[in-house]
Amino acid sequence: MKLKASLIQATAIALVAASAQANELREEALDTFLPLPSTVPAVKDNPITPEKIALGKALFFDPRMSASGVFSCNSCHNLATGGDDNLETSIGHGWQRGPRNSPTALNSVFNEAQFWDGRAADLAEQAKGPVQAGVEMANTQENLLATLNSMPQYVEWFGDAFEGENDPVTFDNFAKAIEAFEATLITPAPFDAWLNGDDDAMTPEQLAGLSQFMDLGCAACHSGINVGGSGYYPFGLIEKPGADVLPVGDKGRFAVTATVDDEYVFRAAPLRNVAQTAPYFHSGKVWDLKVAVQIMAESQLGEELTDEDATQIVAFLDSLTGALPPVTYPVLPAETAATPRPSGEIIAE
Repeated sequence: MKLKASLIQATAIALVAASAQANELREEALDTFLPLPSTVPAVKDNPITPEKIALGKALFFDPRMSASGVFSCNSCHNLATGGDDNLETSIGHGWQRGPRNSPTALNSVFNEAQFWDGRAADLAEQAKGPVQAGVEMANTQENLLATLNSMPQYVEWFGDAFEGENDPVTFDNFAKAIEAFEATLITPAPFDAWLNGDDDAMTPEQLAGLSQFMDLGCAACHSGINVGGSGYYPFGLIEKPGADVLPVGDKGRFAVTATVDDEYVFRAAPLRNVAQTAPYFHSGKVWDLKVAVQIMAESQLGEELTDEDATQIVAFLDSLTGALPPVTYPVLPAETAATPRPSGEIIAE
């Protein structure tokens, strides 16, 4: 009986110690990360309404926003495949390849800025870029507005979403509507449940990976609510990767600031749903998440991870895969005789 009592006491002590260790890890994590909110976040200078969300959803999925009538926002930010297109670099107008890997649209509302080089301050500004980019949707503001105004249903929806405006069908409102819809693309994950106090939401291996992630210094760049998405850092802080990972011609934020110190500087990638968004890095050259983790450890931290450590960190990153809110494919307004006809050609690389 004494032996049994001792075993029970030892087990109780071990459980208390494990619980204290788990709480200590959570407290440390909450100093670095934030759980996702339970509601759609507010967006600066763009009140979110059901009408605006519905309009933005239609615009997000409508390929007629491109000059060719082929490419929509969802083409490169496919909500069925992690909010990106799972290509090395995206294919756009005339089957041209873009210069960089497409970031996920999921949880992008929490990024400090948009694009790998941060050249767009918010999602509304970002939405204006691809629609006019020659290698993406290759449209013009004039043609886009002519397309929207040619469909009475769109004119009505813009009026509902931007009630009280004399001319609601504008390029700014087009972008604001898409921003409103994208603000709803929030994916709560097991990591959020654990941060909120659910001890069973993450596995022991995932918790070990989280501990590694913080102890190694990964969280110095990949922190906050989006586990990244804010701050700009040199790719190759300790050891620059080879051209097979870091192409020489893409100097990152330098193209925005023209500052020498910003050569090969990029915004820290947000890591939510990263297990679904291969290939990795702005170049899209790495297809294996474990390899990507090892490259980052060597190039940014000067650490050569053991296989076990890398596996644990990948397990933690798996805990960032969240549930996408239900998205029903929208029925889009019908074209009319006044709708501009699609145009396009195959452009040789």
